[in-house]
Amino acid sequence: MRLEYFQMIDRIDAFDAEARTIAATANVPAESPIFEGHFPGLPLMPGVLLIETMAQASGFMLLALNGFSRMPFFAGVKKGKLRDFVKPETTLAVRARMAHDGSGFAVTEAEIGVDGKPTCDAELTFRLMPFDRGPLYDAIRSRAREIGLLAMLGNRSDAG
Repeated sequence: MRLEYFQMIDRIDAFDAEARTIAATANVPAESPIFEGHFPGLPLMPGVLLIETMAQASGFMLLALNGFSRMPFFAGVKKGKLRDFVKPETTLAVRARMAHDGSGFAVTEAEIGVDGKPTCDAELTFRLMPFDRGPLYDAIRSRAREIGLLAMLGNRSDAG
């Protein structure tokens, strides 16, 4: 996890196109400038970054399901619950499932757990837009390769 660069997902652990699910791991760093102000003497991962982590796992799932032909843009959060605090050096188990796809939007149900204990969950909405080749496309594919998503897709990884 590189908080300052909004690279929240460290690796994809599982992707199931048929079940429309993804599982990922995110390791909260020991130190980050974010912890200097959140909070002095009691560093905690900001809740909005936990939501961002769920959104990124969901986004990678949506990219894979759409063969990298449509870019998911985060559009909203419903039913978000932050159930516990997350401290530096915590390993997050992130899971997402497609709940709805249609009319240019997708909805996922995502959750984060720590040591098997629910930490947060939310229903996330994304706007799906055509994903033209270019610098953003190349950067997203590169990141998907780094975290192991493209390897999981096998022959489908050249789609889009």
